[in-house]
Amino acid sequence: MTSPSRWIREGIVTGLIAYIAVAVFYFAFDLFTARGALFTVDRIGRLLLHGSAGIATTGPAVAIDLSAVIGYSAVHLVASLLIGIVVCRLVHEAELQPMLAQVALLFIVAGFAATIAGVGLLSTSIRDVLPWWSIIVANALAVLVAGLVLIRRHPEFLGRMTVAPRR
Repeated sequence: MTSPSRWIREGIVTGLIAYIAVAVFYFAFDLFTARGALFTVDRIGRLLLHGSAGIATTGPAVAIDLSAVIGYSAVHLVASLLIGIVVCRLVHEAELQPMLAQVALLFIVAGFAATIAGVGLLSTSIRDVLPWWSIIVANALAVLVAGLVLIRRHPEFLGRMTVAPRR
């Protein structure tokens, strides 16, 4: 039997890895598009703090709002940690009850899709800054990196996801 502290601790690590993957992606994305480091994070933060009315996506350069960057980063970190904890709980439950592995996978995939849809819908007003493809790539990268870490720690989970459940 696994203790709650084990899957919570593992979920925090998994969520932190996913958070870092997304942060690195958008940092590189901003540098590659020559908008300057933290541009996207600043705009998402402004959207969270001030709504779409407080965002100027075109026109003269606007200084990075540190409170917006910190605000978004905090929300993103908490969401990533919570998702990591839920995913690790699902994986640990699947270890205890192998018949649940495919159900856990279904919830993980549905959560991935819901995260993309939710972020996409909430960021409609800054679509020129945060295109759909970047939301999909950032989340896929987070799932890939965090998923690889989880699969290394729980190699039997991958096998259980592909086995037909027995009655």
